Amino acid sequence: SIPPGEVCIGSDPTKDARAKKAEQPQHVLSLAAYEIAATPVTNDAYLAFVQATNHPAPSHWVNDKPPPGQGDHPVVQVSWHDATAYCRWLSSITGRAYRLPSEVEWEKAARGGTTSRYPWGEEVTCKNAILDDGVTMGSVKGEPDGCGEDRTWPRGSRPANPVGLYDMHGNAGEWTMNWYAPNAIAELYAKGKLAGPLLGKQRVVRGGSWRDRPILARSGYRLSYLAWQRVYNVGFRVVVQAEDTREILAADDR
Repeated sequence: SIPPGEVCIGSDPTKDARAKKAEQPQHVLSLAAYEIAATPVTNDAYLAFVQATNHPAPSHWVNDKPPPGQGDHPVVQVSWHDATAYCRWLSSITGRAYRLPSEVEWEKAARGGTTSRYPWGEEVTCKNAILDDGVTMGSVKGEPDGCGEDRTWPRGSRPANPVGLYDMHGNAGEWTMNWYAPNAIAELYAKGKLAGPLLGKQRVVRGGSWRDRPILARSGYRLSYLAWQRVYNVGFRVVVQAEDTREILAADDR
């Protein structure tokens, strides 16, 4: 559960040389309380959805089943539409209103009250996240450089962030609800329009993955894909919809 309060979103180029224009300006805004899953949706959880609804399974599954031994890995190769369909199904069987996190909700949860590049500081190592950069990151004893072994890892394979969430950085990238716009932080979020653009071509993805270098896993980094794309290193996690965040849902499924 993420308590109500302020969050500093975006990146400050005077403090972070890696800051991109689309991450600026860094500023503080306030969010209501919300609940977000401690881990990404796993293959096993997604399998229950596939079997209950006959929804198409990810293309790398065999006979509509996850790869052997990967039931507790984050599900990947699911589109934004697949992810929102899963949320609707989960809502229908639980009676709770699940959805994808908004981009700002995702960043607040990922930062865990910090303003640094990563929730653990300005740099990242394999002890913190499952990423791909063996040259600058080094490796944990017994693991290859790059940490990722060219695959996802079981959820929670690295320590939780300050608010108890796992895999917000690395392992698998994560869909958010919002359409992507390069100027969203400056022109929309800073003005309280947390739903972001009401139309667009791509949806926002956050967090980086086992295949990505550390720059893509910074708390402020913004990535995007077409909503129909099933990307080999992108999955999702869910939040519980609250009454006072209905405005955000206005952008959902358009």
